[in-house]
Amino acid sequence: MPVAQAPQFGAQPPGWSGPPQNSGKAIASLICGVVFFFWPLSALAAVILGHLALSDIKRSAGRLAGRGMAIGGLVTGYIGVSIIPFLIIAAIAIPNLLRSRTAANEASAVGSLRTYNTAMITYSSACPDIGYPTSLESLGPGGKDCSHMDLVSVQLASRVPVKSGYRFIYTAQRDTSQIATRYEIVARPVNPGATGVRQFFTDESGVIRFSINGNANADSDPLK
Repeated sequence: MPVAQAPQFGAQPPGWSGPPQNSGKAIASLICGVVFFFWPLSALAAVILGHLALSDIKRSAGRLAGRGMAIGGLVTGYIGVSIIPFLIIAAIAIPNLLRSRTAANEASAVGSLRTYNTAMITYSSACPDIGYPTSLESLGPGGKDCSHMDLVSVQLASRVPVKSGYRFIYTAQRDTSQIATRYEIVARPVNPGATGVRQFFTDESGVIRFSINGNANADSDPLK
């Protein structure tokens, strides 16, 4: 009589005889790792799916393939996870830096307008037959005469000066005797919203005014 064999506990299941199939989790892990460059949060999914895929492949006894894809997803996923904190810091810091730069540009524009107002008073006193200058170029470096009074820097003495992200537009108004008795200067951001938010205005009164919606003029709110 044949003797029955006792069952062998812990024996490995028979190997898979058919062609192995790629693990869907391994494929998803690799895709999430690649998508990280466009969607950073997918890096975490790549790590989780990569570990699950490797575990499934190990237990499948050859039924599942895709170990290389799972490892690729893990590598890109871990790289992405290590970069995410830097991306968060950059997302917080960059807008603050841009706002600080914008504020600095606006402060520079206001300072330039004050410089212009002081120069206008000096020029009109030195050149009473002209009044205020015909252009900002007359305030620039030179022979300290009415054509080049040497009251402002070269940067502020061009026909349409640009400084610290602001463009300055000057106009003079003459009376019947052709003496400029009034003037206006408008400071406009070169790239509104980027190099500056507010537009500024000043005239012979010396008061600097501003407008958030553009088109600053003599009716705009005075700067405090």
